[in-house]
Amino acid sequence: MAALTIAFLMDPLETVRVDHDSTFAVMLEAQKRGHRVLYFEQGWLRFNGRAAEARMRQVTVRREVGRHFDVLDEVPRELSDVDVLFLRKDPPVDVEFLHATQMVELCPERPPVYLNHPAGIRDANEKLFSLRYADLMPDTRISRELPVLLDFIARNEQGTILKPVDGFGGKGILFLSPGDRNARSAVELLTQGGREAVVAQVYIPESRQGDKRILMVDGEPVGGVLRVPSGDDHRGNMAAGGTPHKAVLTARDREICERLKPELRKRGLLFVGIDVLGDYLTEVNVTSPTGVVEANLLDDVCIEAHVIDLAERLAAEQRPAR
Repeated sequence: MAALTIAFLMDPLETVRVDHDSTFAVMLEAQKRGHRVLYFEQGWLRFNGRAAEARMRQVTVRREVGRHFDVLDEVPRELSDVDVLFLRKDPPVDVEFLHATQMVELCPERPPVYLNHPAGIRDANEKLFSLRYADLMPDTRISRELPVLLDFIARNEQGTILKPVDGFGGKGILFLSPGDRNARSAVELLTQGGREAVVAQVYIPESRQGDKRILMVDGEPVGGVLRVPSGDDHRGNMAAGGTPHKAVLTARDREICERLKPELRKRGLLFVGIDVLGDYLTEVNVTSPTGVVEANLLDDVCIEAHVIDLAERLAAEQRPAR
């Protein structure tokens, strides 16, 4: 097909870990197919009085630590000039990022194909979206009220996991046993004295064997990685020291994916990473899910090829309207 202009709204390219970053893997695949690769940061986005534009860098990329990209040019471009726009800024999804998801839709003439769609990202908090499927999840509470949370902790003999609603990368996740003398203090800290809601989930013992990050493209599972916590930690997140292992998708995993598929496609959430612990769904990650590089190495797949296949197909379908 004809070369596309593919842009990435992302964190600074200088900070990318070329041996780990999923966005970088997608950029490499796009370049390999002859597409024009651009990137810009959130702070470079603006409104020019008519439409959204950004100072964008056209780059060439390579998997070479220390010299992983070259800038070919850096000029302002309207987002209407882009065929495909990947929204891949790392969490947290704060107010500035929500503003960015609104700005990128200001393309009155010809919007790009969005991966993922900004409205879908706004609607799908990565901890709260999964609550639409409460029957697939561990027993869960969301509250800022200390009595509610302390009662939940006291009733879970296997223990309770607490985590911030807007947390990411394993930050702020605590394990508490019933009767733990730190429970009240921990809840007060996480809720900021009852000002912020937190997620409380019953502890699933299978978490010691790891949790699965399953990557989905257009509603279909295309690969995954099992993230195993270290011996002295309860968190499997790779950012928190978890070790990646090959993941084998079970019938239950595929059942969960099939349940999510219609709603993900409806909302334009076409490149996501869901987290499954034992038989339970725990999170749906829609901003910049990781695990692509690890899944590729461990399972001999090429997830980024599925992603660019989808981008090309959607751009071709939209092109007649352009």
